[in-house]
Amino acid sequence: MRLRRQAGALAAPLAAALLLGACTGLPQPADPPAPASVAPAASAQPTPAIPAAPERASGWRTGLQPVRAAQHLVATAHPLASEVGLATLRAGGSAADAALAVQTVLGLVEPQSSGLGGGAFIVHVDAAGRVQTWDGRETAPAAALPDDLRWISTDDRRAPLPDVRASGRSIGVPGALRALEALHLQHGRLPWARAFDPAIGLAERGFPVPQRMADAIATHRAQLLRDPEAAALFLHADGSPRTAGSLLKNPAYAATLRTLAADGAGAFYRGPIADDIVAEVQRTQAGPAAPGPLTPGRMTVADLAGYRAVERAPVCSAYRQWEVCGMGPPSSGGIAVGQVLGLLAAAPPASPGPDAVHRLVEALRLAFADRNRYVADTDFVPLPGQGAATLLDPAYLHRRAALIQPDRSLGVAPAGRFDAVARGTHAGVEHGTSHVSIVDRWGNAVAMTTTVESSLGSWRVVRGFVLNNQLTDFSAQPADADGPVANRLAGGKRPRSSMAPTLVFDRASDGTRGALRAVTGSPGGAAIIAFVAQTLLALQEGRLDAQAANEMPRVGAFNTPATVLERDHPDGATLDALEAALRARGHRVVRMPMASGVATILRVPGGWQGGVDPRREGQALGD
Repeated sequence: MRLRRQAGALAAPLAAALLLGACTGLPQPADPPAPASVAPAASAQPTPAIPAAPERASGWRTGLQPVRAAQHLVATAHPLASEVGLATLRAGGSAADAALAVQTVLGLVEPQSSGLGGGAFIVHVDAAGRVQTWDGRETAPAAALPDDLRWISTDDRRAPLPDVRASGRSIGVPGALRALEALHLQHGRLPWARAFDPAIGLAERGFPVPQRMADAIATHRAQLLRDPEAAALFLHADGSPRTAGSLLKNPAYAATLRTLAADGAGAFYRGPIADDIVAEVQRTQAGPAAPGPLTPGRMTVADLAGYRAVERAPVCSAYRQWEVCGMGPPSSGGIAVGQVLGLLAAAPPASPGPDAVHRLVEALRLAFADRNRYVADTDFVPLPGQGAATLLDPAYLHRRAALIQPDRSLGVAPAGRFDAVARGTHAGVEHGTSHVSIVDRWGNAVAMTTTVESSLGSWRVVRGFVLNNQLTDFSAQPADADGPVANRLAGGKRPRSSMAPTLVFDRASDGTRGALRAVTGSPGGAAIIAFVAQTLLALQEGRLDAQAANEMPRVGAFNTPATVLERDHPDGATLDALEAALRARGHRVVRMPMASGVATILRVPGGWQGGVDPRREGQALGD
């Protein structure tokens, strides 16, 4: 039975009810109850075992409707970026052209989440059905040492100063622009330079500071004061943070974009821009507004000049009548999402209600156990067996699904065991991230997730853009009692990610790939895996539309003793009842913000349907 919106809007309680029956499908209630306020849980304090929350949400927006389009549609994390993406598509641009234009705008209006100084993963399908993925993940400098994130040197075993995230040791060689260049070279229809014009104009004219950016600036004011260029951009002359609604101009960013438009992506990786990036990474003193020593990074101009975006094989797996394709290592997203769906398909059917949620979070535990132990940059550390296919093998997942108990939580699940593989475990996360979903009139589509790691990255600005601190996604501890950690730091290596840009296809009866069905992805650190899996379950099992799927109450588990439930969803009453039911099954429930930012496009009769996450300030726009 297909569930439909009443009066054009799905009530939050109905979304909650669907979550509780997500693994079986749930009939629509005749008269959903009114939303209730969120009641605080008795023991809902976050613990160190929970990955840190991503940057703050924008607050829950009500009344969002799915957007219909006949030919092309774009969904991004900011209305200005969506407007530029739609204008590019209307001008005859492809999904690749729109992705490039959108990212240049997001780097301006959403610098807390993504930008030129960060990384990206891109999944693309063309009109012929060929799926490609590009790895634009940041890399460690060639000279990086295994213990660089633990201490200054073997002789000085203090942590990098002022802390590892704000030190030069945290900054990886940016890769987003090279990935977009590779995408544009193969699939762009408009000139490269044209994509930069809208962001140049916005940077010069100025734009109102969004609330989420204002929150990030206020939260990280002390860190921003250590970098004069960051302070000049995000703070007033008296050191006070820029506030929501105030006009922000970024002429330095406009100048950078003009250079890149004229001279290509190479101008970022060689020459004055690259020189300035390296000088900032190697800076040894903060100030003058907040003086103090900085531990320099090891990046050189040779690291930038040698950076390459890598086209990698997509990770695709079957789920019911769908084929789900995502990003492979160094992202764990494609494998982990595929494992969650495969585990649920292999497990006995769950009855609607808490049973379904229990099975979902237990599947997340099992997927994270494998992710934390085995997944890393496969150019350095291979996956077990035959790679992703081994971890997604239906027989393997069937054996793993047998570990899920119907009436109690595993707490901490064991990783699967493979002969001759002994590895330690690391569960790092990223926080400052954005997602873009685009389809064009020719049948091309892009799912792109981009990041600068922490909110506002390393709190360093060069030529108008924020530098990442992505290397903190490596394990600071290169080994543990079980052996070397797969995600340990090494020169030239790319840190593991949780980002999961995803394309979904119908599957023909003979198992071959059919038409594109959906494009989705989300920010949210390690919880990205849960957010994307939940969205796919809502679309497939719950038959929700593209907007309603994004409004689902969030649950998560990261293979720690804690099970996470969203704290601030409007349907607090349903979540309170769910919490009690999970505690009865032995779950250690933590209630905390879960600021997903899902952007979803769904094929519907006559065209496409788009939706964005009500927790952030994004917008879906179509023809």
